[in-house]
Amino acid sequence: MAEDTTFELTLERIALIRRMAVAWDGTESGAPIIHPDAPYGSTDRDGDIENVTGDDEGLDEEHRALGDALEVFVQNAVLRPGRYQYHNPLAKLAPSEVFDLFRDEVTGETPEQISFEVTPEHLKLIPNLALRWDDENDVPGVDPKRPYGAMTWYTVEMAVHLGEAPPKDDEGRAILSDEQEERLMRLHREMQPVLQIFLRSADLAPGMFRQPAGTIGWEPV
Repeated sequence: MAEDTTFELTLERIALIRRMAVAWDGTESGAPIIHPDAPYGSTDRDGDIENVTGDDEGLDEEHRALGDALEVFVQNAVLRPGRYQYHNPLAKLAPSEVFDLFRDEVTGETPEQISFEVTPEHLKLIPNLALRWDDENDVPGVDPKRPYGAMTWYTVEMAVHLGEAPPKDDEGRAILSDEQEERLMRLHREMQPVLQIFLRSADLAPGMFRQPAGTIGWEPV
């Protein structure tokens, strides 16, 4: 019989989560990704980890552990709706293969300070983000093909998570109006700033968490 998986979310891992820089992966449907060049805010990944942990050994292993740490945090931390301001970690980084949704395509500039309204809808979607380890970029990110875990038609899955399951036609295909589709696509793209705010401001205490055998969810022990 398979056993539960356990994971320790330490103060140091929470501190590294707070420093993560959230960018946008433009492949497939698009989805938030931790910036490959500066996962913890600067281009010195190992130095950033060492500054937090005080240990210069096992840096690759600790970086990889942040994949599970991020899943634990996103599924269990709590944030209140409201307007938040944050310093944009992407402002000091050069444009790369991942995107910054606030960067002006003409000037190449992006604001240093961002103010954004986090709604109850955003917060319903956060724990349902399909996080995975991106082997190519060596960082955690949301699956851009199935960003909420099951469907390539991700807006339908979003509607279900929001308690707005759409009706179906005679062939069992979901029916979304153009207006609904546009609203859900906008909400999805807003998950870049929302996730950045969530990682910086959501509350979760350190402790042990477990992933019951055969599931993908994390819960406190």
